[in-house]
Amino acid sequence: MSITDADMDFRTPELDALASRVIPAQHFLLRTEDARDSYFTDTSKLDAKQLAHDRFRTNPLALHDHLVHALDLRGTEELLDLGCGNGEILARIRPHLAAGHLVGFDIAPAVLNAARQRLEGVATPCDFVEGSADDLSAFATDSFDRGMAVYMAHYVTGLQACFAEVRRVLRPGGRFVLATDRPASMIEMWNVHFAALRDMDAPQHLFRATPKARISLDNGAEQLAPHFAAVERVDWQDQLQFGKAETFMAFYRSCNYCCAGSKPGEGLPPAFFTELEHRVHARVQAAIETTGYFALTKYTGHFICS
Repeated sequence: MSITDADMDFRTPELDALASRVIPAQHFLLRTEDARDSYFTDTSKLDAKQLAHDRFRTNPLALHDHLVHALDLRGTEELLDLGCGNGEILARIRPHLAAGHLVGFDIAPAVLNAARQRLEGVATPCDFVEGSADDLSAFATDSFDRGMAVYMAHYVTGLQACFAEVRRVLRPGGRFVLATDRPASMIEMWNVHFAALRDMDAPQHLFRATPKARISLDNGAEQLAPHFAAVERVDWQDQLQFGKAETFMAFYRSCNYCCAGSKPGEGLPPAFFTELEHRVHARVQAAIETTGYFALTKYTGHFICS
């Protein structure tokens, strides 16, 4: 019998206890401008994240498999991808919409151009539009059959305006899928990160939870409910397993050292990050020597809104 997503359960009482000790009550806040002007001036960080999430996963179903199922496609729909980034997800979904129409929407010109290049030459009609997800005035009412926002809603300044706009541009019977995490997702990374910061007596403002806590699996339904008749939460798990500390460190750097507030240029010198990386690397290497790999347990999922 083959292993399916339903068989993947990595949650343990030990991980739950660790999360309750480690995850702070306060979380970092990101702005739309942060995405445009700081994090996505090129695709390097996004590329590194996507590579790690795919290469080191243990769930046989990839992200796009979950999204295709949630979108419930027939192959002819018009799809709006909010925060399409480098177009990786759109490219994966496109074969399921070969006779449809794809629109990638993003505020960051560099990644939007990368998405345009990634899908250049495909027969499926594809358009790419620059803008902020809380202002979809570029699109007429009832323009799309499907919409999706994949791990990007925490960047949107006006979430309620965004959801109202998504509802406006969706046709009757349409469906919107929003992917996000639980705040305790990848708790193992937060644990080594915060331990290293404590050893360094780091500034207290760095001890905050993921920015995704702003709209997570725990609180997303109540934010979406005013705009949609039905909101269904779907949880799934995965575990990234890194056999070498160096490969984990590439992923760790791509996460902006786990938070929006810890990156060079905001009052912390480069030497701070050199030491931080050294300490995190040592802890990850010790875990690999003990168990054979360093695990990141993903508590993730999506909301299906109709």
